[in-house]
Amino acid sequence: MKRRLIAAIGVAGMIVSIAACGSDDGKGGDSDALTVWLTVDAQNNWPNLVEAADAAVMKKHPGLKIKHEFYGWPDKNTKLDAVLATDKAPDVVEMGNTEMLGYMVKGAFAPLEPGKFEGSDAWLDGLKASVTYDGKTYGVPYYAGGRVANWRKDVAASVGVKTPPKTYPELTSALDKIQKKEGDKFNAWYQPTRDWYAAMSFVYDAGGAIAKEEGGRWKASLSSPESVKGLTAFKQVVDKYMHGDKTKDESDRYLVYGQGKSAMIFGAAWEGATSADPKNDKTGKLKDNLENFVMPGPSGKNMPVFLGGSDLAVPVKSHNQDIAAEWINAFTGPEGQKGLIAKGNLPNNKTDLATLKNDPATAVPATAAESNWFVPMAPGWGQVEKAQVLQTMLQQIGTGKKSVQDAAKAADAAIDKVINTK
Repeated sequence: MKRRLIAAIGVAGMIVSIAACGSDDGKGGDSDALTVWLTVDAQNNWPNLVEAADAAVMKKHPGLKIKHEFYGWPDKNTKLDAVLATDKAPDVVEMGNTEMLGYMVKGAFAPLEPGKFEGSDAWLDGLKASVTYDGKTYGVPYYAGGRVANWRKDVAASVGVKTPPKTYPELTSALDKIQKKEGDKFNAWYQPTRDWYAAMSFVYDAGGAIAKEEGGRWKASLSSPESVKGLTAFKQVVDKYMHGDKTKDESDRYLVYGQGKSAMIFGAAWEGATSADPKNDKTGKLKDNLENFVMPGPSGKNMPVFLGGSDLAVPVKSHNQDIAAEWINAFTGPEGQKGLIAKGNLPNNKTDLATLKNDPATAVPATAAESNWFVPMAPGWGQVEKAQVLQTMLQQIGTGKKSVQDAAKAADAAIDKVINTK
């Protein structure tokens, strides 16, 4: 997941914090250097956790030196693609969880034994899925980022609603009142049509799926009765509450929300706070007036959310695979998770997540993340994303160009052409 927070930091390129020369002593032996690539969030926000992992591994391997390179999201994969074709591959690399699949399909990462990593038996389902391909594990979940609903307390209060909704009927009842009061130039729920992360939450809430594996092959299932039910519920939201441009995606949602023409959004947990930042808040009213809540689903359960985050992998060309795995375990283990949680991240495991549910400060994102989904881990999924099949389908549905059923059938046909192709 390429977090906007990281892009906002604006740090491009790399900064080497601990320099050392490499060694070719073999994949399992003690080399004199370990190379770890992370993105700049670790460098800027929790460098102490990096140092702690280094110390733990160096204590076990006296004389080992650790070299860190920190990259901005736009730079990392370009650099990685170049070095993977050489013998200069890093030993540990951070990947957005949606980036893992393409590299696993190509055989770029070494298989790992989950049992060697503390807490692996409790990894969040969506994160576990992101590091698993063809029955093998090729990475370790690092931390998670979820999605929540966020609305304006003042707008809700103006129609007599003073607490966040717990059920979907309560939500739509409040939104109906808001829409009626504010008029058709206002978005009671600003929900970009092409936002497939939100749309697929409706699909999975209804018991549907983007695609399912049958006999070792993947088959698209957006036109199944369950998926169509979810897509229809999504269309109802767009039709009733979204009065903006119905060809837009979610990339600037936080900016649109900050303009004050919307009462609610459903997106990444950081979006509400970013909208309320003085440079984005054009109303002057959003600070201390926005409230996150767990998104209820039409099914009567909490809406399953797409779980983003980061994973750590060991390139297959690493000369230090065993020590790389030790470093990952030290970094992502119990102490590392405590440090990441303290910095506002969601943990990689259900045990720590359950603890966060009991803290009012973290209860909403933690509860929302309990029910989660991830993309089909199929060899051709990258081609589906590249072709924007889901976005095209949703725009056709939202603009009325095609019925839900016809758009879903067309999307299934497009997905089936490529989803099993490496």
